[in-house]
Amino acid sequence: MPEAFGKQRIYVSKKKSPFDTRRLAFILLGLGLFFWLYLIDPLADAVDPAGKHFPLSREGKAAIGLFLLAGTWWVFEVIPVGVTSLAIGVIQAVFLIRPTKVAFNDFMDPSVLFIFGSLVIGMAFSKVGLTKRLAYKMLTIVGERTSMIYLGCFLVTAALTHVMAHTAVAATMFPILMAIYTLYGEGHRPTRFGKGLFIGMAFVAGAGSMVTLLGAARSAVAIGFFNDIVNRDISFFELSYYMLPVGWLLVLLCWGLVMIMFRPEKSHIPGLREKARRLYREAGPLSRREIFVGLVVLAVILTLSVKSFIPAIAFIDKSSVVLLSTIIFFLFKILTIKELEDIPWNIVLLFAGAMSIGFCLWDTGAASWLAINWLAMFHDANWFVFVMAIAFFVMIMTNFIMNVAAIAISLPVALVIAPYLGVAPDVVLFASLMVSACPFLLLVGAAPNAIAYDSRQFSAGQFFIAGIPGSLLLMAVVALAIGIIWPFMNMPISSAAQP
Repeated sequence: MPEAFGKQRIYVSKKKSPFDTRRLAFILLGLGLFFWLYLIDPLADAVDPAGKHFPLSREGKAAIGLFLLAGTWWVFEVIPVGVTSLAIGVIQAVFLIRPTKVAFNDFMDPSVLFIFGSLVIGMAFSKVGLTKRLAYKMLTIVGERTSMIYLGCFLVTAALTHVMAHTAVAATMFPILMAIYTLYGEGHRPTRFGKGLFIGMAFVAGAGSMVTLLGAARSAVAIGFFNDIVNRDISFFELSYYMLPVGWLLVLLCWGLVMIMFRPEKSHIPGLREKARRLYREAGPLSRREIFVGLVVLAVILTLSVKSFIPAIAFIDKSSVVLLSTIIFFLFKILTIKELEDIPWNIVLLFAGAMSIGFCLWDTGAASWLAINWLAMFHDANWFVFVMAIAFFVMIMTNFIMNVAAIAISLPVALVIAPYLGVAPDVVLFASLMVSACPFLLLVGAAPNAIAYDSRQFSAGQFFIAGIPGSLLLMAVVALAIGIIWPFMNMPISSAAQP
């Protein structure tokens, strides 16, 4: 604080505390929640409508405590999210919640390896320049009108999420959007156009990523749970068939929402088309490396799409197909040891920990106990209200604990509840996948949100405010999907309709 000394001011600096009290508080909160549930007396049994009792074992009680610990540490990032995932496995082993081998086997689940391979595909696309080439070409087409620039950027972002992880897409699009914004003529000052450009990118990255298995980890994780619980797999083509119309409908609605909330101050950006043409010309013709990567990824997509129609290749696992492309990229030196070291292992570990805690809740019976207690809230509800309630629950959770973790926790519960109300598991799965793709409220909900925030065009509070109508729009599309679109596409809605 300043101290007057004649005309001179002497500033005495305060010594910075060596402790981050906020971080310490949330570390202790997570530990406190775990030990509270671990040590308290047994909780009452859950009772289903038929009168069957579902006791919560010591291991199940500890599993719920572990989830609260992981959720707290994930939300507030007291340590890197990947390290929190390692703690999930260690605590299961130390406190005898599950055997060590079982707890850590989930870290190498095929779904986790599928996520790893998807991230590698994104890195290959970025390294050879295919993503930038597509973006420059898009700008030469959409021209200089800011409304069309919005639409063009959002369409490219959504389209890229069909073939690469939405995190990689956001990271690739970010510098291109920054280059576009510099031509807006406002320097680094936040504007409505800047807010709409980057918040919109985060929104459509989520909406587009629901369409294929390559878009994000959550789909592979959810299908893994679905397969284990329902004993039925969902193919690459089946996922895309149901998600394509709703995903693209949401992309277009997000564009409309951005135009309403963040109508640009200028209707045109002079010179943008010519700059994009120049950058595209400088990129030159398609290189052999670009063609090679494009063909490899196309082969992956085709294989995953048609294997359900060709019995001779039906045995091929989707994770193996994606990992084969990883091996090919390194064999042909498209990627090097540098890219291997640059893979976001923190994110891979996050997915692994999410799988482990999800299976932990299921194996210990905690998911069933939670499910039956949750069912009491919908004892007299019809199927539509039930599915919408599950979707809302997953949507809120995915904003707080990242979408992969939200799916890992929510889906087993939802799939247990569904048979009691005569609801087919398919509609529960796809509704959950829709909302888990779109954490529109909080920055911690998904990596594209955080990447967009780095533009410094908006605050966390502004993102939250924009996310309120965005989330309402999302729930409206879910209602339309489960009430009209998916039944029209012959998706099983009631359990009686199951083959």
